[in-house]
Amino acid sequence: MANKIKTIWQKIAGSFFGMSRDIGIDLGTANTLVYVKGKGIVINEPSVVAINKRTGQVLAIGREAKRMVGKTPGHIVATRPLVDGVVSDFEVTTQMLKYFIEKVNKDSFSFSPRPRVLIGIPSQITEVEKKAVIDAAMAAGAREAFLIEEPMAAAIGARLPVTDARGNMVVDIGGGTSEIAVISLGGVVSARSLRVAGDEMNEDIVRYCRDEFNLLIGEKTAEDIKIALGSAFLLKEQLTMPVRGRDLVSGLPKEVIVNDEHIREAISRSIRIIVNNIKTVIEETPPELLSDIMQRGIILAGGGGLIRGLDKLVANQTEMPVRMMEDPLTAVVRGVGIVLEDLETLKEVLVEDQREKSFK
Repeated sequence: MANKIKTIWQKIAGSFFGMSRDIGIDLGTANTLVYVKGKGIVINEPSVVAINKRTGQVLAIGREAKRMVGKTPGHIVATRPLVDGVVSDFEVTTQMLKYFIEKVNKDSFSFSPRPRVLIGIPSQITEVEKKAVIDAAMAAGAREAFLIEEPMAAAIGARLPVTDARGNMVVDIGGGTSEIAVISLGGVVSARSLRVAGDEMNEDIVRYCRDEFNLLIGEKTAEDIKIALGSAFLLKEQLTMPVRGRDLVSGLPKEVIVNDEHIREAISRSIRIIVNNIKTVIEETPPELLSDIMQRGIILAGGGGLIRGLDKLVANQTEMPVRMMEDPLTAVVRGVGIVLEDLETLKEVLVEDQREKSFK
């Protein structure tokens, strides 16, 4: 009984002195997911912040802010502080991270939670962009900040043996970036980081509706169309849906019926760029690793991987087996969580200049 009371007291005392659980963050362009060590994924919210431009005050973050997109008066802006996977507005990113860290620790005893944070970032970003992520996390209240590349985290989330001397290939198509990587022995052997992904496909759909139907639609409507009708390969049954927007000729409301063929044509350019880069990464991969990938297949992750028929198209173009990983939307944050739970064993997968650090 005395030992039990002592353990409880130690936990409470640790909390009062600012100790809190390590957390992992998939800091995405479209969504931010947060993993708490020992608890799992606790937050999955849009990476959107609503700001009053007159006062500079942050009015809403996450889901509440996303509901405001396209519906705010002139002095209120609902914005994404990350563009193409990197920090575009340092102050707003800091506010968003602070909100998520405080939300995670709201039920703890800590007066000033100072967690250690592991953040997933796009591969091939610059040192300045990496520093911006670390600085934003520290300014938001992190005690220490560590980085892991998103394709590595996605591969770990798919339970691939990334530390073995075997080739593993992951294609993670998110909101702002598409990450294509071949991984072996805890490192990235060959990779491409494209700023062509889900958001670019949304813009493709907006342009297509404007050019083909003289219809002006918003980004959220385009995303809804992509989810409902988006495909990369001919479907067995045609899909259709009504789309409402503003007629560019008359300026009045207008409704048109679009089908999967329209949307397939709209996003074909973005899909082609992604597939061509997958083929380029394969061409750059050493033959021994390529042999492993031919046996194990290419793993698709991220929301963009859910485009109907994309796995079939990639398989046809690369002549390799392709499979979608389980729950692709949480691939990166699950991988970050696995690393958090066993950092000493997996610290070699962190961004190179941080590998000498460790969570004590």
